[in-house]
Amino acid sequence: MKLVETTPGSFSLLLDAGTTPVDELIERLGHEPNGYFWEGVAQLLVSAEDPALGSRFSYDSEGGMFCAHGTDRTALETLATMMRTVIEDGDRVRRLIATAEADGFEFDD
Repeated sequence: MKLVETTPGSFSLLLDAGTTPVDELIERLGHEPNGYFWEGVAQLLVSAEDPALGSRFSYDSEGGMFCAHGTDRTALETLATMMRTVIEDGDRVRRLIATAEADGFEFDD
């Protein structure tokens, strides 16, 4: 996961899909760890942990990459911190997917 300044004052938070330590677990749980899956993770985290954060950036993911972008660097740094807790923790992935499924959330993967 990396945060880059794409143009002066504009930032993108990027994650190359298929490069995380939890990819195999995600696949065993019935999902494809692509950019759209990670966008769903981001949406779930934001809605559960900091709903106001979601209005401070936009998503532009694709199959091979998760992308959130905007002019609020701090908001994207906060999102990166939130997402790292999932990317690095298989138990957190299991809980997040189970909660999402129980709530009727469908990952677009």
